[in-house]
Amino acid sequence: MRSPPPNRRIKRRWHARPLEAPVGRQNKRRDFTAPHVADQGRGAAQALRRRAEKLLQGGTAEAAEHQSLASMSPAAIGEMLHELRVHQIELEMQNDELRRRQLELDTARARYFDIYDLAPVAYCTLSEAGLIIEANLAAASLLGVSRSALVRQRISRFIVKADQDVFYLHRKRLQRTGAPQTCELRMARDDGTPFWGHLEAAAAQEADGSTVLRMVISDVSQRRHAETELRIAAVAFESQQSMMVIDAAGIVLRVNRAFTEITGYGAEEVVGKPPGLLQPGLHDGDFFLAMRDTIDRVGGWQGETWDRRKNGEVYPVWLGVSAVRAADRGVSHYVATHYDITQRKKAEREIEALAFFDYLTHLPNRVLLLDHLKQAMLASHRSGVFGALLFIDLDRFKALNDSHGHDKGDLLLQAVAQRLTASVRECDTVARLGGDEFVVMLVSLSGCREDAALQAEIIGEKIRTALNRPYQLDGSEHQCTASIGATLFQGHQTSVDELMKQADLAMYRTKESGRDRLRFFDPAMQTAALGHADLEVCLRRAIGERQLVLHYQAQVAADGRVTGSEALLRWPCPERGVMLPAEFIPLAERSGLILPLGTWVLEAACAQLALWASRADLAHLSIAVNVSARQFHEAHFADQVLAILAQTGANPHRLQLELTESLLVDNVDALIEKVARMKASGVGFSLDDFGTGYSSLYYLKRLPLDRLKIDRSFVRDVLSDPNDAAIARTIVALARSLGLGVIAEGVDSQGQRDFLANAGCDAYQGYLFSPPLPVADFEAFVLRA
Repeated sequence: MRSPPPNRRIKRRWHARPLEAPVGRQNKRRDFTAPHVADQGRGAAQALRRRAEKLLQGGTAEAAEHQSLASMSPAAIGEMLHELRVHQIELEMQNDELRRRQLELDTARARYFDIYDLAPVAYCTLSEAGLIIEANLAAASLLGVSRSALVRQRISRFIVKADQDVFYLHRKRLQRTGAPQTCELRMARDDGTPFWGHLEAAAAQEADGSTVLRMVISDVSQRRHAETELRIAAVAFESQQSMMVIDAAGIVLRVNRAFTEITGYGAEEVVGKPPGLLQPGLHDGDFFLAMRDTIDRVGGWQGETWDRRKNGEVYPVWLGVSAVRAADRGVSHYVATHYDITQRKKAEREIEALAFFDYLTHLPNRVLLLDHLKQAMLASHRSGVFGALLFIDLDRFKALNDSHGHDKGDLLLQAVAQRLTASVRECDTVARLGGDEFVVMLVSLSGCREDAALQAEIIGEKIRTALNRPYQLDGSEHQCTASIGATLFQGHQTSVDELMKQADLAMYRTKESGRDRLRFFDPAMQTAALGHADLEVCLRRAIGERQLVLHYQAQVAADGRVTGSEALLRWPCPERGVMLPAEFIPLAERSGLILPLGTWVLEAACAQLALWASRADLAHLSIAVNVSARQFHEAHFADQVLAILAQTGANPHRLQLELTESLLVDNVDALIEKVARMKASGVGFSLDDFGTGYSSLYYLKRLPLDRLKIDRSFVRDVLSDPNDAAIARTIVALARSLGLGVIAEGVDSQGQRDFLANAGCDAYQGYLFSPPLPVADFEAFVLRA
């Protein structure tokens, strides 16, 4: 407890005995009814106040005091003293309360400054001019300046110049509205380190009436960076690249707009489902196991694959899958990107075409030819068979370009490319080196050098014949010949460059020797080629002198009756002996002699029919004659046949022309017209060697045929090869469905005949019945049968 004030102790010493007034103060106040006593006390008190005021003013009121006190009664004076003591006690109590409140205020102020200084957020007080009046420790730390150095600094010093206007407008809004304001701008610490600051400011009134700005500054760089990253991620996710987010269980969580545009699937159709609906089933399980293994090991996978759009279209994509790791390093999600590479693959093909193919003819160019040649040489080394290079140069091509323009020249080159391609097998290569130079690479020829040379020569002459046919170039006809140089190769005995030089040199030798022919580089083969030239001369003479003869092989019906024969050509050459068609027909084809030779065969066969017609025992016989494709394509072939029938008097119904499937490759409509015209006169037709070449069921249905002929290559192994047996049965079934007869050639055993009979075949030809015979022997055979 506080001790009583000293003046109270002094006053107590004024009295010899204790005063009773304080003790009965309340009663005295209740019972005190003499107004004048109270008035006297109040008057005395007022007098004391006036005296105190005069003393404060420097004056003296001693006389007045004595006079006032003298006029007061003792009771009034006592009452006055009592009032003074009570007032003094009240003042002391008020002083105690003021001191207590002052202490609390000092404590609160100290706590406020502790909180202000130690707060983790930067606080500043600014003048209206923007000067820092005070700042806490966090502000000093954030701005990189001590508190003492920070005071009286302009806050704008710590704001990046480009954002000074932002702060200016922020302060003006605050001053104008009086409401708290916020803004974000770029700031820099005292050492120049930049950061994003978030400012919150409010106006406050100081005790002296001035206005200050209370400001909170927060470093929001990390938040701004995170927001930027999120915006970048959002933009990246909505890029032109199709994207999927898949959870660890393999369920699609999210797709972007590009995914919908590329695949055709909306988000609602794939979210919540596995991504398997995009897979076209072109990859097996091992593919996806390998993909997952790579993702687990390295965190991602990328490569070419195939996807399926909603409309069912399968298209190539570049797929990238990245694993998203959680805090425990486990996979939480997968992000898959799909890039449609359809156009890229198309561009790659176009680039490949430019790099490896001729732009005009679309044939392989020199680069691709050399690659194919290297591969062919390697294959030849392994198999031991020969291959051949044919260099082809068009004769007088420059004259066409000069006289008719390059457009016509381009049309000719394109037509030549088509004829070359049609003249060789699918396994062979036709290339254009440039200008009017072409190369044909033949593979898988014979293992015998001489036989391979003969095969190459036959194909070369076939090419030369094909190229010699007239060309229709934009409404005008053009004739063109070709010079061909040839060389053989087997394995790596000769280098690629040397082979090319050999074929090129052989071609130039052909040019020098008169053009429009084929010449081999190898002198020995050239000798053989010259031998073929001699043979051509002999054949031409034999046709003119009618040295060739026809032999006849019986055609037997199912009941054993001989119904007719096939006319087979023989050449009793004085120098070489009797030669079979396989030995001289290719020469006749490439030399053009097939036309007069074919005419002679037709005349001889029809003359024989006329002779048989005069004999009752042979009048029922028919004769089948093979017709070459070149012969049949002659414009007046139908007129020629009908004229021969008329001249010889043969019965058209006894003549049967055997056509080859190669006829169905070119100008089929004209073929059908010719066949129909001769068919109307009674001539019969069969399709020879059916199944060995090009067969179109559409044209087969349109051709007015009488029967199909099963080739001897199928009949030979019909009892041992299931494939040949199936083909034979199929041909019979096809013929029956088309209403055609069926004859099988090469029937040399009873087992073959029985099999074919069970399959439904109705006619046979082969050594089981009779070999090809001269006419007299054949007639004797018919009469004995």
